[in-house]
Amino acid sequence: MAIIATGFFDGVHIGHRLVIETLVSEARKRGEESLALTFWPHPRIVLQDDAMELRLLNTAEEKMRLLKGLGVDRVEQLEFTKEFSMMNTEQYLREIVKEKYGGTAILLGYDNRIGHDSLNPVQTADIAVSLGLEVIRAEKVSAVGIAVSSTKIRNALKNGDVETASAYLCYDYSLSGTVVHGKKLGRTIGFPTANLELDEPLKLIPATGVYLSRVSVGGRIFHGMTNIGPTIETHIFDFDEEIYGHTLEVSFISRVRDEMGFASLDELKAQLHKDEDYCKKLLSLHK
Repeated sequence: MAIIATGFFDGVHIGHRLVIETLVSEARKRGEESLALTFWPHPRIVLQDDAMELRLLNTAEEKMRLLKGLGVDRVEQLEFTKEFSMMNTEQYLREIVKEKYGGTAILLGYDNRIGHDSLNPVQTADIAVSLGLEVIRAEKVSAVGIAVSSTKIRNALKNGDVETASAYLCYDYSLSGTVVHGKKLGRTIGFPTANLELDEPLKLIPATGVYLSRVSVGGRIFHGMTNIGPTIETHIFDFDEEIYGHTLEVSFISRVRDEMGFASLDELKAQLHKDEDYCKKLLSLHK
């Protein structure tokens, strides 16, 4: 027996968290399993012609980890196909929620839409009750009077506003991938950088510019400054190790400046020193 919440949950942001926290607490009260049903790939990627314009806040693995980190007993990722998309609300609730996963109750967010008929939560609740499912409702969550959504977080990141994105997400937005060889220009001026090749090409990259970042490599945490331009390069403070081929996670703390052009390497080096000084001052304020 399980209480089930269902959705794509991109970002597992503050709005999703109320749904998940309600799911977990209700399941524990009843002695039942809490189960989050999510999908991969994103429905828009399967159904819409402009799918390649969509960028996601989480990889599949990140989303699973975040949901489990909130205390969910079980997370199931369903493959989203065109055939799957043709299920209406009644079919999904009966065949997936009730019959396949043994759901006794469905938890609905304030704008939860389930089947291809895209019924609103009130209509969905009526169908759930008719199938013998109990309905639990989670309310809308807002931050500073703004209803939080994955779209608003994506827009903040596209504008370089990583601090707003982090506030809505409840964690610092990050990119992860493998360190690959670059032009090694930074090393020649005393600012070696780790060039990141993303694990997930559909992960959203914040706006171009320089950012104060937190860097995880080999289970250790450092700070640095990350430049997003044609490539993603991070200069890690007080670090001088060969890490080509290693996995790196870069979390964005604050945007420092726009991307700039330089007339010479000396100009670039002078600016990088200014950037590093500014980042370290920011870090001292965060302590």
